[in-house]
Amino acid sequence: MPVYKPTPIPASEITPRPLFNDRRRFMQIAAGASLAALLPPSVWAADNKLAGVKNPAYTVPEELTPYKDVTSYNNFYEFGTGKDDPAKNAGGLKTRPWTVTVEGEVKKPQVFDLDTLMKMAAIEERIYRLRCVEAWSMVVPWLGFSLAELIKQVQPTGKAKFVEFISLNDASQMPGQQTSVLAWPYREGLRIDEAMHPLTLLTFGLYGELLPNQNGAPVRVVVPWKYGFKSAKSIVGIRFTEQQPVTSWMLAGPSEYGFYSNVNPTVDHARWSQAKERRIGEFFRRKTLMFNGYEQEVAALYTGMDLKANF
Repeated sequence: MPVYKPTPIPASEITPRPLFNDRRRFMQIAAGASLAALLPPSVWAADNKLAGVKNPAYTVPEELTPYKDVTSYNNFYEFGTGKDDPAKNAGGLKTRPWTVTVEGEVKKPQVFDLDTLMKMAAIEERIYRLRCVEAWSMVVPWLGFSLAELIKQVQPTGKAKFVEFISLNDASQMPGQQTSVLAWPYREGLRIDEAMHPLTLLTFGLYGELLPNQNGAPVRVVVPWKYGFKSAKSIVGIRFTEQQPVTSWMLAGPSEYGFYSNVNPTVDHARWSQAKERRIGEFFRRKTLMFNGYEQEVAALYTGMDLKANF
């Protein structure tokens, strides 16, 4: 019997191993994404994983802050005022079932359950800087989509000038609310054009996972050109208003925390300079960037405004 000898394959026709592996990984991701599209998030995200398509338009050329630091060094006063308190105390927060009520100056007020929200638009991975008023900062790969997608669904009226965010108020789950450090529930707000800006992210995860409780689970906003406290966490209500809302930190310290709270190295906090910041994990401080480095994208929102008066 003749021995079969395969025809030699030219080297140019052989797929290099790295490319083969990338293709195989792509097919695995694509298959997973197809399955995710068919299943409700309560099923496909049961293991806390959350897939998002990387959006190259939203990234920064900086090293990511390690996951451990992102999830263990937080401001979330509902769970305590120490930076490590949220990670220690947020384990009891029940994030399902969860609904977000959208009301006020809108034509279509609605109550959205979490699964509906998460399927409203394609989840993207966006790498944003986060700058906190205490002069520390992080670089985080967030997962979500532009808040504008939700706003379009509810159709704001002509009277809607501002958007107010209301966080969960439940002292049985959030021990920090047993104190009077802030007036509860936590409230934050944006001008409607700020809320509609493509950078403003309705956020469900980070680092390929659903948001940990200490980072604002199950849904928060991320407004990367403002100080971190403007990015409301564990949101249960969104209200569209004609008048500027009074936010929690404005109420607590009106001379220190203004409504806009844009990252601005030329406007100091009442008790410390904002000219420099310390990236978590680094020893040396770096210069604070105007609008946290998003000046090109958002400066037009404030044309003609006195940013010292409107701090």
